[in-house]
Amino acid sequence: MEFTPTSVPELLESARQQASSGRPADALMTARAVLQREPENLAALDLAARAAWSLGDLRAAESYWQTALRAHPFCAEAYNNLGALYAGNGQREAAKASFLHALGIAPDYADAHANLGALYIELGQLTDAVACYRRVTELRPEEATAHYRLGILLKELGGVVEAEACYRRAIELRPEWDEPYNNLGVLLVQQKRYPEAEECFRLAITRNPDGVDGRSNLGVLLAKSGRFAAAAVFLEEAAALGADQPEVHYNLGNVLAEMNRFGAAEACYRRALLIRPDHADAHYNLGNLLARLMRFNEAQASFRCALAARPGFPEALNNLGNLLALHQFHGEAEEYYRRALALEPGLADARWNLGLLLLALGEFEEGWELYEARYHPEIRQNPWRLPELPFPQWGGEDLRGKSIVIWPEQGFGDEIQFVRYLPLLRERGVARLTLVCKDELKQLFLDSAVGADRIVALSETEQLEAHEYWCYSLSVPRHLGTRVETIPAAVPYLTATPLRMRGWGERLPAAGFRVGLVWKGAPGHRNDASRSLPGLASLAPLWSVPGLAFIGLQKDAGEPAASFPEQPLLDLGPELRDFADTAAVIAQLDLVICVDTAVAHLAGALGKPCWVLLPYHATDWRWMIGREDSPWYPGVLRLFRQEKLGEWDEVVARVRKALSEVAGLG
Repeated sequence: MEFTPTSVPELLESARQQASSGRPADALMTARAVLQREPENLAALDLAARAAWSLGDLRAAESYWQTALRAHPFCAEAYNNLGALYAGNGQREAAKASFLHALGIAPDYADAHANLGALYIELGQLTDAVACYRRVTELRPEEATAHYRLGILLKELGGVVEAEACYRRAIELRPEWDEPYNNLGVLLVQQKRYPEAEECFRLAITRNPDGVDGRSNLGVLLAKSGRFAAAAVFLEEAAALGADQPEVHYNLGNVLAEMNRFGAAEACYRRALLIRPDHADAHYNLGNLLARLMRFNEAQASFRCALAARPGFPEALNNLGNLLALHQFHGEAEEYYRRALALEPGLADARWNLGLLLLALGEFEEGWELYEARYHPEIRQNPWRLPELPFPQWGGEDLRGKSIVIWPEQGFGDEIQFVRYLPLLRERGVARLTLVCKDELKQLFLDSAVGADRIVALSETEQLEAHEYWCYSLSVPRHLGTRVETIPAAVPYLTATPLRMRGWGERLPAAGFRVGLVWKGAPGHRNDASRSLPGLASLAPLWSVPGLAFIGLQKDAGEPAASFPEQPLLDLGPELRDFADTAAVIAQLDLVICVDTAVAHLAGALGKPCWVLLPYHATDWRWMIGREDSPWYPGVLRLFRQEKLGEWDEVVARVRKALSEVAGLG
């Protein structure tokens, strides 16, 4: 026979059992049976309120607790429960008042402190929340959750040391819990304590094998140290476990992009955006990936989506500016660079890109200033670093009676182009001028008497004595106030020695119009895919011009003359030991035809006619915009520009026509 409770204590016990077993409707009915007998029974009112809340009847729950408080005005628990009801319903001020009432009655009521702390977090009052959770840890020192939450708050407020102690205390109290390990690991990453952080993330994974955060955090950390393959494994596992978490797919996309797994990276970014369409960083990195793949229109759309999601996104403004500059929308590109800098004046990439654009437009005054950002450590593709010299970098100070070192940067062509400034420094009264250069250029500069007291190769810099100043070669124009109209443009300013010329002259064809060829630049150059020709075969239309003698000056990636039996090519490139040798050959040619590489600058500096084939994409600033000549090498350089991205055939056709006219043979 089933027992039927009849007394109030029996009914209350039955209601408690019904509530704990997930039967709130039965619990409410039983509690009401008690209230019919004893309308102010505190336990019955509390049980009825909890049951009504479980059933979604918030008004009834509030009414039961309000009734309890009218009958029992000093019941702290009722105030705390009513506050929790208000907080869950978004009535934050009412909740705050209820929690404070509870604590006014019972100052050591830990649950009320914890609930008030959680409410303060919602209200953005983190300092007050910290005070609440501190009190909870004092009242319940063995409660791991309170220490953990206090750690989160302290980290948010910058209390790194105390936050770490809180996380470690939570781990000590509840070592099987993975979340404190994860948060401690994140804290350690911020302090660059990477080995300790890695251990924390691995322990989090051990504690929760199905957890997403530990794997995701470990994957990001491994990627930070360049261990991309291992990072991808953990992030792929995290993505499988947390298929609905956009950040995991985004981080995996970043790692796959670093591994050049572009298709998979794109799929990850698009998966992240499917889950969270307003993920600005995913739009931005997808744009970077698409730009890298030369899918420029899609990249531009991605950057615009990033800006729609986050209007104050300076990096997206900068990269959108790059794409606009690529498509020759120079005014719009400048606008986006300036908008990026208005948001973040120190953004090195935007300063550098705007500087490049202004220099290309001939606006040298501001351009040189911004161009100084080129060796900022935040520029990712920047291979240049400040030399470790025991004397200061020149900032434009008076050089009369002083000594200075001119330090090389960037490529061979840059050193050749800017060595022209040494005589101008002499005019400033420099007492001692030392030129440091790459080893391959030393003999050329010695032969040409460029104006230095001493020329030191990079391999010899341990012998460099003390000077008052040092300066990058490409910073000299800024300090000397160079404008387009004041470029020191007298050519030639380099020479080849008669002895070298005689030696190489014996190798050159005695008859014909001598044309030197260079069809590829250095493969390590960041724009080499665009600036170099696919191969020597791209120049084959030139073979049909009669009376020409072609000389190969290509040192690397050359093709043997036997590849083109219809046009003999004297391939001297592999035999050229340094730029002094190359200069001796060029000095005896009638014309040089080359892509944008150091040979163009060498020919120009020697005063030798040179035609330069320029790409549509990322044309170097020094060739400026819309010009067919160069103010750096007036009268000797002629520029042939691509009109469409990647299309060299039309450029070579124009060169062939011009070659026929100039050689007088067409």
